[in-house]
Amino acid sequence: MNLSNNDNKWMRHALQLADFAAAEGEIPVGAVIVEDNICIAEGWNQAIMCNDPTAHAEIVALRKAAQFNQNYRLVNATLYVTLEPCTMCAGAILQARIKRIVFGAYDNKAGAAGSRFDILRDSRHNHYLECVSGILADDCSRCLTNFFKQRRN
Repeated sequence: MNLSNNDNKWMRHALQLADFAAAEGEIPVGAVIVEDNICIAEGWNQAIMCNDPTAHAEIVALRKAAQFNQNYRLVNATLYVTLEPCTMCAGAILQARIKRIVFGAYDNKAGAAGSRFDILRDSRHNHYLECVSGILADDCSRCLTNFFKQRRN
């Protein structure tokens, strides 16, 4: 596992985006896509706002990054996301040929990077990506826990 010195920095940026999503009433997940230590795209959950079940933070960021690069393949990119990707997002990440994914909190109900499923590390795919978990996991988990606590009250 190759931990970048910038993993905490970019995950903090993703957490800021998660806070933005929460303020909009969305489930607080944020995503940042970085190439050469430069943010080329960012996203946060927008499924409710956009009436779009595919508008997860990762998908929003992947779409913006592909437009930025004018290429749907993001072979030199690292994706930072506050919550373990679901199966839909894992599929999109593989299709984009992301080089590296870094996520914070595990999603034991729907995660597809090692908790519930392990789609991103499945050796049957024709693409391999580095998958790093647990970066600022407590902060990422707390963001989600606080959101759902407030929602219940």
